[in-house]
Amino acid sequence: MSIRHGLLALLERGPRYGSRLRTEFESRTGSTWPLNVGQVYTTLSRLERDGMIVQDGSDDAGHDLYTITDDGRAELRNWFETPVDRTSPPRDELAIKLAMAVGAPGVDIRDVIQSQRHHTLKAMQDYTRLKAQALADVPANRDEVAWLLVVEQLIFQAEAEARWLDHCESRLVRLAEAAATEPAADPGPAAARGPARTPAGRTRSKR
Repeated sequence: MSIRHGLLALLERGPRYGSRLRTEFESRTGSTWPLNVGQVYTTLSRLERDGMIVQDGSDDAGHDLYTITDDGRAELRNWFETPVDRTSPPRDELAIKLAMAVGAPGVDIRDVIQSQRHHTLKAMQDYTRLKAQALADVPANRDEVAWLLVVEQLIFQAEAEARWLDHCESRLVRLAEAAATEPAADPGPAAARGPARTPAGRTRSKR
C-alpha cells in the first residue's frame, strides 16, 4: 500500500494539513489500512524533501497546510498509469506457513488448513456484511464509492484464499492416497535368501 501516493492523490484535491489527510485517507479506504499521525507527517516530510509537496501557509486554526507541486502531480500521474508490479510479490505469511508445515514433525497440515479456512470464511462474511450495509446506504459521494471498491476487493481476495485452501487440501489428500498405494520396495534376491550361513550353521555376515 503506497501511503506516499495516497497522500499525493488527496493533496491534488487541494491544500491539506496532516490530521485531515489521515482522516480522509481512512475515509477513502474504510479504515482498512489505518494510519497514525506520525506515519502521515513522516511521509509528508519525505515528500517535501523530494520536491513533491511544499508547505503553503496555514488555515484559520493554525494548521500547517501542504500543497502538491508539479513534480508531485507528475509522480501521481505516473503512479496511476503504471500497473502494480506483480513480478516480485510480497511475502505471504499463509503461503510460508503451509510450505513449512508440509512434513513438519508433529504438525497436521490439514488442521492448519481447516483453522485458516474457518478464519477466512468468517472474514469474508464480515466483509460481505459491510458491503451490504454500504449498498443499503446508496453511495452518494466518491469516498463512499471508494470504500465500496476496497471492501469488494477484500471479498474477492478472501474468496480466492478459500479456493486455494481447498486446492491445497485436495492435493495433500491425493498425495497421501498415492503414497498408500505404492508397492513396497523390492528387497532384492540377496535379502530374500536371508543371511549367509557357515557349514556349522552359524550366521556369517557379508562384507
